Amino acid sequence: MALRTPLIIGNWKMHKTVAEAVAYVTAFLPQVAQVTDVEIGIAPVFTALSSVATAAKGSTLRVLAQDVATEGPTGAFTGEVAAEMLREVGCYGVIVGHSERRRYYGETDAIVAAKVRRTLDAQLLPVACVGETLDEREAGTALTVVERQLRAIAGPLTPDEAPRIVLAYEPVWAIGTGRAATPEVAQAMHRHLRATWEECFDAPAAAALRILYGGSVTTDNIAAFTSLPDVDGALVGGASLAPDGFAQLVQRSQVASA
Repeated sequence: MALRTPLIIGNWKMHKTVAEAVAYVTAFLPQVAQVTDVEIGIAPVFTALSSVATAAKGSTLRVLAQDVATEGPTGAFTGEVAAEMLREVGCYGVIVGHSERRRYYGETDAIVAAKVRRTLDAQLLPVACVGETLDEREAGTALTVVERQLRAIAGPLTPDEAPRIVLAYEPVWAIGTGRAATPEVAQAMHRHLRATWEECFDAPAAAALRILYGGSVTTDNIAAFTSLPDVDGALVGGASLAPDGFAQLVQRSQVASA
């Protein structure tokens, strides 16, 4: 199996002013300076991206955007931000299709797939999110729902592009609820995602694919997830908002994945 570098991303959602974001990075970087075998990313709001990228310059910290336009590189699309614009301000990647975007802003599988395409075309890393609701899990359709989402993402990709994305499995019923999926549930879904990716492409692409777990990840439970064979890191929400706490979470993930 290919060696997959663990990736921990802090998704700040709609939190932190520019000044707060820069202060965070200044406090955070010294605490993770010795972390060498885990890739770390943070996703600030659009207004803080440039300043955070500047503050992180010279470090290994990756800066990601929380969303991207399906259009671009320019056009009459009021309120949208193109992938090329994100790259210009120092972004390394983009979180695409987060469950909150799907739920609150009506993003469909087709829209998510288009955003993955635009992100790749701009030479950025898409972190594509998939996941089922509580109703879907209780109805026994979780695997079917997530497989449908995944195949929509895979559809426009070439085999050469398959290793150039990251997946994030978000059980929607576990986001912000304090109710994380059990390690057994997470591993079963991640294994299914990897098997589906192999069906879409091939075994090497599936072995190289990084799949993150996202759903009420905390300092206390991170090790239980990152020690699983098919979990390659985490997409972290609320637990990433304090620099000390997020640094501790990263350090614990490092121990678990070693």
